[in-house]
Amino acid sequence: MGQNATGIAKPKAESQVLDALAGRPVVLVGMMGAGKTTVGRRLANRLGLPFTDSDAEIETAAGMSIPDIFAAHGEPEFRAGEARVISRLLREHQGIIATGGGAFINPETRDAIKTHAVSIWIKADFDLLFARVSKRPGRPLLQTPDPRGTLQGLIDKRYPVYALADLTVASRDVPHDVVVNDILAAISRHFDTTKAQ
Repeated sequence: MGQNATGIAKPKAESQVLDALAGRPVVLVGMMGAGKTTVGRRLANRLGLPFTDSDAEIETAAGMSIPDIFAAHGEPEFRAGEARVISRLLREHQGIIATGGGAFINPETRDAIKTHAVSIWIKADFDLLFARVSKRPGRPLLQTPDPRGTLQGLIDKRYPVYALADLTVASRDVPHDVVVNDILAAISRHFDTTKAQ
């Protein structure tokens, strides 16, 4: 067994993933409601790595909530701030980074993630996403007369770009730890660490 940053011995699978990552951050991408933050926290805990959510970092940097940023400055200004924050996180953070739904769509941000991190698309189908986002009002991009149609439009536009991530793992209606196990297995396959077993 290897050790993580806390000095605690980790099981073999986690140890192999940490060795394969070699300090590179893991960046979770995907739609709002896919589970990036919840799964990211659990993944970080399993690997003994720090976790950060780029949306929370943006709110801290701006001193206001994301809906307030959209309302006061518009989406272009939000996206510019998001790109700056993610660029900083990629330089400074060696753990798990959950990003907002539009972050990976920005070509410069996507290139930076591809260069400095391992990107994982947490892919969820429309029904699961809509059920989850409906429980949390206040999503700026869904404040439209037809949120279902808006969500479908975002999926149609974004999924081909998310597919450029290094790995894809399905988010579904299962315990979050199941998705974490899927991510660990996908990273292991990606780096071919299972050959040594």
